[in-house]
Amino acid sequence: MYYGNIKEYDIADGEGIRISLFVSGCTNHCKGCFQPQTWDFHYGEPYTPEVEQRILDFLDFPLCDGLTVLGGEPFEPENQRVLTGLLKRVRHLHPDKTIWCYTGFVLEKDLLKGCRRHCEVTDEMLSLIDVLVDGPFIEERKNISLQFRGSENQRVLDLPKTLESGTPVLHLP
Repeated sequence: MYYGNIKEYDIADGEGIRISLFVSGCTNHCKGCFQPQTWDFHYGEPYTPEVEQRILDFLDFPLCDGLTVLGGEPFEPENQRVLTGLLKRVRHLHPDKTIWCYTGFVLEKDLLKGCRRHCEVTDEMLSLIDVLVDGPFIEERKNISLQFRGSENQRVLDLPKTLESGTPVLHLP
């Protein structure tokens, strides 16, 4: 897996102060994407054990509220296989920190069992995420006044409650 950027002290991509990992690779190719360079699966730098340790070290800071993963597309199967390991380590080492994930896919249509982007680690990856912002960016529905999302079709889901109930449950800040 490759990544395009790591932002420390990010306050735009989730609640509180976060470290954000922007992975590379996306097949959605949303019109108006703010980072089309991340569509390339080899954009940026290789994701290495040293990069992962940098993320984990930043999470040690008491002021850091958690990790956000976005892209590119975290739920491309090749990215899921790497990210699941990172999310497991974060959950084990920092159970008090939240994990947010952004995806251009729609949970019920693309990620659940039997859907087109579901692979052998998808269920585990989903089980490790606290908040999932899902849905493609739709330029015609862009709204800069929305919190934590770019277009009105996107949802900010409380993922544990959504998975437990079987119906979308919105995250309320």
